[in-house]
Amino acid sequence: MQLGLSVSDSDVSSFTPLVVLELADDTKAEAITWLLNRIRDKQKNGGAELLVDQLLFPAQDGQKSNPNVFVVGSTLQRLLKGAEDVGLFKEFQDGIMRGFTYANRESFKDFYGDGEGFLSDAECQYIIKHELDTLRAKNEEHVPGYPKVKLYPGKSVVRRLQSKGVLVQYFPLHNKEDLKRLSFSWYKKIKLSFQPLDDIRHYFGEGLALYFGFLEYFTFALVPMALIGIPYYLFDWEDYDKYVLFAVFNLVWSTVFLEVWKRCSATFAYGWGTLSRKKAFEEPRAGFHGALGFNPITGREEPVYPSSKRQLRIYLVSVPFVLLCLYLSFYVMMVYFDMENWAISVYNENPNFGTGILLFVPSIIYAVVIEIMNLLYRYAAEFLTNWGEPEILLFSFLITVFFFFVCFQFNFVNCFASLFYIAFVMQDMVLLRQSLATLLITSQILNQVMEAFLPYWLQRRRNKKVHKRMRRVMGDKELPLLEQVQLETEMNTYLGTFDDYLEQFLLFGYVSLFSCVYPLAAVLVVLNNITEVYSDAFKMCHVFKRPFSEPAANIGVWQLAFETMSIIAVVTNCALIGLSSQVKAYFPESETQMILIVVAIEHVLLAFKFILAFVIPDVPKDIQVKLAKLEFDSLEALKKRLCTYNISKVSKDFLFQRNSDFK
Repeated sequence: MQLGLSVSDSDVSSFTPLVVLELADDTKAEAITWLLNRIRDKQKNGGAELLVDQLLFPAQDGQKSNPNVFVVGSTLQRLLKGAEDVGLFKEFQDGIMRGFTYANRESFKDFYGDGEGFLSDAECQYIIKHELDTLRAKNEEHVPGYPKVKLYPGKSVVRRLQSKGVLVQYFPLHNKEDLKRLSFSWYKKIKLSFQPLDDIRHYFGEGLALYFGFLEYFTFALVPMALIGIPYYLFDWEDYDKYVLFAVFNLVWSTVFLEVWKRCSATFAYGWGTLSRKKAFEEPRAGFHGALGFNPITGREEPVYPSSKRQLRIYLVSVPFVLLCLYLSFYVMMVYFDMENWAISVYNENPNFGTGILLFVPSIIYAVVIEIMNLLYRYAAEFLTNWGEPEILLFSFLITVFFFFVCFQFNFVNCFASLFYIAFVMQDMVLLRQSLATLLITSQILNQVMEAFLPYWLQRRRNKKVHKRMRRVMGDKELPLLEQVQLETEMNTYLGTFDDYLEQFLLFGYVSLFSCVYPLAAVLVVLNNITEVYSDAFKMCHVFKRPFSEPAANIGVWQLAFETMSIIAVVTNCALIGLSSQVKAYFPESETQMILIVVAIEHVLLAFKFILAFVIPDVPKDIQVKLAKLEFDSLEALKKRLCTYNISKVSKDFLFQRNSDFK
């Protein structure tokens, strides 16, 4: 059944394809027709009012290709009206970021003519995604052709089709010319300069641009630590009593680093129009099924789930499972210590080059096991989150917090438990230094291999196979769109910035918690992050499907995570200072007095940290003024609207009374 254009026509389509929509190859014809009609239908009739065409792929290697692949686009006028619907903020003629309105479009800066180029590709694709996601069922009781796929008024059609496997995937297409320019300015030229964050934001959206902005900021902020750490490593390596000053500098650095980042983040978000932007209210998760109930916030009928049952799931299954995983982490840690003791005993019996190398083997094995366990724990956390939170209203907040909380426990214990044990139970600074160095180096190598090199190698193999199949079937005929869609359909899906932020969070932990014992930690993290910028940029451009833009005003729950780590770092570094023989020498007869003084210093540093956080404003003064002016203008506009409404109402009442008197 052909519902769109032919292959030859698809490459000269009347609109620019922005999003690919792939349905299952056995999707019922009536369901396809119904969905396409809803996508094309006018907004006033409950449709998305978008443009959609079918792509027909030729049979390859004797196998029939999926006929249910479509490209979606839109008219410029529809996109501009959609920009108002999603609440985009754009720079006004007066230099203030204001909510875009179609009626006042010509009053916005950079809007010329019919508005061509006013919206970035990422914004256009985000608008299309929003229109598809908000395509809601009307009076249908089920999806046509699928009696068991139930619908109710107001239910998101796309989410329901996704949860039932009818809709396989939908993703934004790469723009080859823009991607080539971005790649050249971003990672193809190795240079010591800032990243093109505005270009990244225009192509991938604010969420990814903010991550790369944080990665860049974190790397530059580590340079002072690295510069101090190198001479400290060279001259004071064996003198552990002198790490007190480095620990104090570490504490001040971690506080200033996070507070200044808030200001940088606010500057980025304001310039990108997300600082004042209100996020759309999200509905229950697509995969949830349950009895319908009344949502007092939206006024719609939605599936609900009893809070008591959700709590039972969390406390009777999720919590015990988390405790079991934490026990497993501690068990693996104790096995590592047994291996370490065995390697030391072998070296002591026969010290030579071979047994010297053997001393590092347990740490390397443990570092590899940690990375594997972190990966398994991530899947476990995702499963527990989806299973333990079956009905979510504030999806982005609650799901993220619950998922983060589970992952935080797993990864924090898995990565840092052994270091805490070595530092404060064994009190072996030599082993702590060796373990920290091995964990850092091994984890960085594994991350680069797993995140960039392996996916790139697999993707290159897939690309060659697809290219050969297309050339074998079509010969020399040029079909750039078909080949591009075929290639991108088979690419891996980018799962978001969670893992990327998690990696930086763990590196921040290694630097802030124990780098005073191993001063080269900051140097290693700087080197890692420099390569991380290039590898992450490459994988976003050539390894993964292009992700939809995710509007973001800050790094979200990760800000809290980094601040929590910095507080733990205060306690850890003060404790390390207390363990220093230099400090102990001042209290030869009273260990209790020493502990009290160390605790007092810790409280003073924590107080200083919180005072510093209070003194440094989160938002720069000039942006505060612009936000206040925007709020003032909004209130004035609301007053005028209310005044106009009241005058109109009084006039109507007067005319009605006059007509009544006349009668």
